[in-house]
Amino acid sequence: MTAAPIAVALDAPDLETAARWATQVTPHVSTVKVGLELYLRYGPDVIASVRGASRVQVFLDLKLHDIPATVRGAARAVARLRPSYLTVHAAGGPAMIRAAVEAAPATTIAAVTVLTSLREADLTAIGLEGPAPDAVRRLATLAVEAGAQALVCSPQEAAAVRAEVGPDITLITPGVRPAGADVQDQARVATPEQALAAGADLLVIGRPITGAPDPGAAAAGIAAALRRTSAGTP
Repeated sequence: MTAAPIAVALDAPDLETAARWATQVTPHVSTVKVGLELYLRYGPDVIASVRGASRVQVFLDLKLHDIPATVRGAARAVARLRPSYLTVHAAGGPAMIRAAVEAAPATTIAAVTVLTSLREADLTAIGLEGPAPDAVRRLATLAVEAGAQALVCSPQEAAAVRAEVGPDITLITPGVRPAGADVQDQARVATPEQALAAGADLLVIGRPITGAPDPGAAAAGIAAALRRTSAGTP
C-alpha cells in the first residue's frame, strides 16, 4: 500500500513524543515534518529520532531567511542530515534561494510564498502588495526561476500556482484541515481532498493527526479517504 502524500507536522513538546508520533504515523504517510521549535530545542538529534528505522522522508521546516552567505552556510550545515525537503522564505530573494539550492544539492529546496496565517490586512501591514493570490504567484515565479524545486502555498492558491509554474514543481500545502476540524491559527485552509484536487503534491497536516487520541489511526483514516478520492469513490 502506497503511503499517502501527507507530511505530519511533529509539533511535539519533547523529543520522545515526536518520535512516538512518527512511529505511529509512518506506516500511513510519506513524510514527517520537523519545525523550528523542535529543531532548536533538540538540534540534529531530532532528525535521527523521528526517522527511526523507517524510510520516511523528513521535511525540515526551518524557513531560512537571511543574507545569501548565511543561508548557504545554514543549508550546507543541515544537508548532512539528509532531509528530503528544506524550506526557505521566497521573500529572501533570488540570490538567497540560489545559495540554498547550491549548498544542499541532494535536498529539495522548498520556497515558502505567503504564510497561511496571513490575511489580506496582514499583507498590507507588512507592505507586501496583494491580494494574497497575486503575491503568492509572484513569489512562486521568482523562487522557481532561482532554482527552487518545491513551493509552499496555501491550498487556496495551489491551482493558480500550478498553472503558473507547470507540472514539474512540487507543491506543498499547509493549512489542510479535514472537514469539521478546528482551523486554529490558519487563515487560508482547505480539506485534504480539496488540496489534492487543486494540484497539491504534499499536504502538511499536524494537530488533526497528532492531537487525536490515536495519531496512527487518524493518519490512516485521512490516508484512506485520500485513496478513495483518488480512485473516484465517495
